[in-house]
Amino acid sequence: MSSISSIGQIAINCQDVERATTFYREVLQLPFLFGFPGLSFFSCGEVRLMLSKPSSPELDHAASPVYFRTDDIESKLASMREAGADIEREAQMTHKDDRHQLWIGWFRDTEGNLLALMEERPI
Repeated sequence: MSSISSIGQIAINCQDVERATTFYREVLQLPFLFGFPGLSFFSCGEVRLMLSKPSSPELDHAASPVYFRTDDIESKLASMREAGADIEREAQMTHKDDRHQLWIGWFRDTEGNLLALMEERPI
């Protein structure tokens, strides 16, 4: 029997795909892969992000938060703020165990989607 090996793509709803594309390119600085009218695709590690306008009313809902991994959360939040990002909450330690501290900072994209940066700091 075949098993699931990884997440290949995550769709993020956008009312204005062009505006969102600019945000994901310039503020998040994700590599742009390709696009079509009403669709944009970005690389985020081994996962592809798809920005699209919902194609039907039942698909028009808020996205689940996507957590973007970074190795310096304070620096990344600062550069995003300078680029015009709406920072919801500064980086805070949300968990600590014997291996690492987990830091999370929240922001919104141009479409109002709540997203997060995360950094796992080794102890």
